[in-house]
Amino acid sequence: MRNFRSLVTAQLARIYLARVRRRGGGGSGETLLPDSLSMALRRDGLEPVADLDREREDAPVVRAARWFGVSAWLVTGYDEVKAVLAAAGAVSNDYSRLVERAGLDAGTNPGGLGFSDPPDHTRLRRLLTPEFTMRRLGRLAPRIQEIVEGQLDAMAEHTGPVDLMRAFALPVPALTICELLGVPHANSPEFQRLSVAHFDVSGEPDDVLRAASTSLSHLMHLVREQRESPGDGLLGTLVREHGDEISDRELAGLADGVLTGGLETTASMLALGTVALLSNPVHLRLSQGEAGGPEVDRLVEELLRYLSVVQVAFPRFVRHDIDICGVTMKKGDVVVCSLSGANRDHSLGSGAQGFDPTRRASAHPSHLAFGHGIHRCIGAELARMELRIAYPALLRRFPAMRLAIEPHDIRFRKLSIVYGVEALPVFLR
Repeated sequence: MRNFRSLVTAQLARIYLARVRRRGGGGSGETLLPDSLSMALRRDGLEPVADLDREREDAPVVRAARWFGVSAWLVTGYDEVKAVLAAAGAVSNDYSRLVERAGLDAGTNPGGLGFSDPPDHTRLRRLLTPEFTMRRLGRLAPRIQEIVEGQLDAMAEHTGPVDLMRAFALPVPALTICELLGVPHANSPEFQRLSVAHFDVSGEPDDVLRAASTSLSHLMHLVREQRESPGDGLLGTLVREHGDEISDRELAGLADGVLTGGLETTASMLALGTVALLSNPVHLRLSQGEAGGPEVDRLVEELLRYLSVVQVAFPRFVRHDIDICGVTMKKGDVVVCSLSGANRDHSLGSGAQGFDPTRRASAHPSHLAFGHGIHRCIGAELARMELRIAYPALLRRFPAMRLAIEPHDIRFRKLSIVYGVEALPVFLR
């Protein structure tokens, strides 16, 4: 029993919300998450389940359950989620203490920006931020365009249905990350596999730990190659400019954060966004505008808000007793913030429950699809750039594209941290 509890704790440290899906044929669907928390990971198609909406309206901050011996809070309101994510001094993202408590090797802790607190987080983010400015990222735009067009050319050779997920949604961000990191495109298939494995919690509990170890091992190999011969990409630049300030393990952790934060999430946005756009001819026409134009920019922002593919923020651990919007959380409590719930809050204006790309984002508070506070996604502008290029190119090239299956037959992921589809068969013509 003790070993099992250690393994469960290690899972929590690695993937922040763990669960075990059905085993065999017709299992009970048991989960490590109580229903009061797992509702934040459940959806009905593209929509969060109705229970999550009701929870936000009735109690945007609620003590949901006792979880691993501590109180677990579910936060679903927009203002309340922002307050938690902004409280960096009162809540912690550092999972190293849990890893140590589980008696596991330090390699189990993924490190990187998402799983660290100041001052380590401050130091690492300071090193990484210059590489994610719009000026630096602008150099990637022509290559992203080439990557997108290359995938579209390959798709055009098919005469039957095409799996958009495998043919387009996954390769585009995978190849982009190869360009960003400055590693050969031959790593793209491995990056795709590792990224999916990071969020695939459908198997045995130790599968996730094995995926984390494999990913870090692969990235450590790439880091050592860059140490020997620094390239022009992100890894090579960090080695040249900050080689003595950052260890190989830290570099691998940062690369792992880029991989997990920028591949599966963007792939899910491309796939789910296409589903949303194909459902309405008006929205489809808007998506065929010029990349970088105001209509496409508004459409991308609305899709980011509406889909909220990262359904929950990294769980926070309360450092000391705090008050969040009139509710007191105790030291040691766990806080789970629902980004998909907060992004449907009425605070974002009328019609926030639905998808309306004609909404003017400037008229309402900004969405939380990329999080908030010091842990806001550092790659947000890269993701926007990819989406603004990819949607118009895809739907201009194949204006008659349609689903090859009925919408209710789409295989959406169940109880998933990053929401998405298993496959998306489409007819291109």
